[in-house]
Amino acid sequence: MSNPNTLERRGVTGGPSPVDWVAALAEHDRWLRTIVLARTGEPQAVDEVMQEVALAAVRQRSPLADPTKVAPWLYRLAVRQSLLYRRRMGRKRRREQGYGEEYRPTEEDTRGYDPLGWLLAEERRSLVRTAIARLPRKDAEILLLKYTEGWSYHDIAAHVGISHSAVESRLHRARAQLRRQLAALDVAEAKS
Repeated sequence: MSNPNTLERRGVTGGPSPVDWVAALAEHDRWLRTIVLARTGEPQAVDEVMQEVALAAVRQRSPLADPTKVAPWLYRLAVRQSLLYRRRMGRKRRREQGYGEEYRPTEEDTRGYDPLGWLLAEERRSLVRTAIARLPRKDAEILLLKYTEGWSYHDIAAHVGISHSAVESRLHRARAQLRRQLAALDVAEAKS
């Protein structure tokens, strides 16, 4: 009897090619969470969407043609599940507004001993989040993978399934757009 976490799929050569989804999802978890955050824009949505990604990976009906391309396949799956989540949440918000209720997540007050410093840092973070939210989703993903995960161009290209030169051009374009957005928001660090 085979491991329930390992699904046998037909590979390119026609032979069975097992994919251990528990290991694959664990290996790619961190950067997939970054993609989901970039796509949804809601930190509280990441766990929910990642559960959907895991379920969809395990329940897949069509075989993975090339088991060496698990990362790009999981990337596309994470993007799809993020979009489905956003659609679901949009419907929920419209329903709630129809009943006169608003969904307002609250954040804990994490002020330290320096309230003015905290306020300025929080305002700056908010402006950067706003600027990133104004970027196209694919550009925000690339920026977050590069600067929050610390990935090289090669790592991004391998995981997202695009060429090295495409990563370079998208990062260049995303940085320029982010600078313009930050300048429009009057963020002092926007100067280059």
